[in-house]
Amino acid sequence: MDSQKATSQAFPDPEKVTEGTSSIADSSTEAIYDPTLEKTWRKVDCYVLPVVAMFYLLSFLDRTNFANARIAGLQKDLNMTNYQYSIALTVTYIPYIFAELPSNLVLKAVGPNLMLPTMLTLWGIITTLQGVVHNYAGILACRFFLGLCEGGVFPGLVLYLSFWYPRQQLQWRISAFFSTASLSGAFSGILAYGIIHMDGVGNRPGWAWIFILEGLFTVLFGITAFWTLPRSPAHARFLTEKEKTYIVAKLKETGATGSDEETDSFSWREVGMAFRLPQVWMLAVIFFFDGVLIYGLAYFTPSIVAGLGYTNANAQLFSVPPFTAAFFVTMLGAYISDRYGVRGYVSIFSGILATIGFAMYLASPNFHVKWGSLFFSISGAYSAAPALSTWGANNTFPYTRRATAIAIGFIMTNSGGVLATWLLGTISPAPLYTKATITLLSFSVGMVVLTGCNIVYLKGQNRKKEERRRLGKREEEEKGLGDKSAWYVYSL
Repeated sequence: MDSQKATSQAFPDPEKVTEGTSSIADSSTEAIYDPTLEKTWRKVDCYVLPVVAMFYLLSFLDRTNFANARIAGLQKDLNMTNYQYSIALTVTYIPYIFAELPSNLVLKAVGPNLMLPTMLTLWGIITTLQGVVHNYAGILACRFFLGLCEGGVFPGLVLYLSFWYPRQQLQWRISAFFSTASLSGAFSGILAYGIIHMDGVGNRPGWAWIFILEGLFTVLFGITAFWTLPRSPAHARFLTEKEKTYIVAKLKETGATGSDEETDSFSWREVGMAFRLPQVWMLAVIFFFDGVLIYGLAYFTPSIVAGLGYTNANAQLFSVPPFTAAFFVTMLGAYISDRYGVRGYVSIFSGILATIGFAMYLASPNFHVKWGSLFFSISGAYSAAPALSTWGANNTFPYTRRATAIAIGFIMTNSGGVLATWLLGTISPAPLYTKATITLLSFSVGMVVLTGCNIVYLKGQNRKKEERRRLGKREEEEKGLGDKSAWYVYSL
């Protein structure tokens, strides 16, 4: 252990901001190298991650159960055309997109322990109300307010976790909660299969009970989250004072947070800086591509499976295995990414998986092969998202710049969701969705190419920073550079 300690002191974390870290107290510095306190991260995992994971599982479940309700009779009972179905999905995303940046900017000021549970409880109420509507107008109103309440959730959760974990430990945790999106795809199919057999109970159709039961559970969990979601490490009741000091010092040392409140305070200048970073915009386009893939598959996989010859009830069940596989691929990719620091390379691998899947679906006339292709396309689309999210969070600093960059990424992801709602079913008709598959295949290839470009760009920036460190001293560098500092090494 002593040798490890000496090594850590001689060779500091390559993914950290050293600007301002000299202000860390001596006691905190000692805590950074105390191996007995490394178990603190496991403690945080046990208290924070399950709550965050359930937040996102319910978010994705309540947003995408519309697909399960569709093949359970929603579209037929409300006399909706495919065009109207796409409109209902699009209406969800418009307020969703507009809510993301403002909610991220005020998250810290309001407090995630108040803001996130409030959003969760409200969208649970709205999800429940979808089960009692009698017409298309009612569905449109519910979908609009669902998007408004859910808009800040995913970017908010990514930002929230960046308050808790050092940069090099972040992806596994983001993947842990994002992989619940894969589980929700599997879980919703199983739930829907069981719930639709309640058809006629209380004079409500089976699809209505999907919304009512899942929405009520969300409301109950949202209320309990006011007591179970801690505001920050400094406010966590489950941590000792020594553990709090350790976490705060470690976050400052690795550049996850600023060295003082002023560094992490809100600044319009930092909002603008995020919009001027090339890596943010390359990632934004990749986020858009992946958003089309994720939401296209989330909303239409049950319909795709039904189009392969399965009954509506069996289509719910046969959509489960591909999403289950995506969960394991996502977690494996996260482990490799955190272990070896290869965010971009994991993203490339994910893009290749998606490319293989869509190519198989497009090329083969065999329905069994088409169903098998979903294992590749869903795994690729879903495993890319946490790698991209972590990559973006790792390469922006300080807080306001990072919050803005994360929000930009998810604005683009959900803009991709808007395209997805029209691409499958309206622009490209069932059952084979040929035009949509060609588009999704092209976007998968685009993800691979642009991710490679971003890696090349960041490598070039790191070489320039290395040269600046060689020629200058940290004390001589201009203050307030954030991730532009020569001592802030970009993650690859």
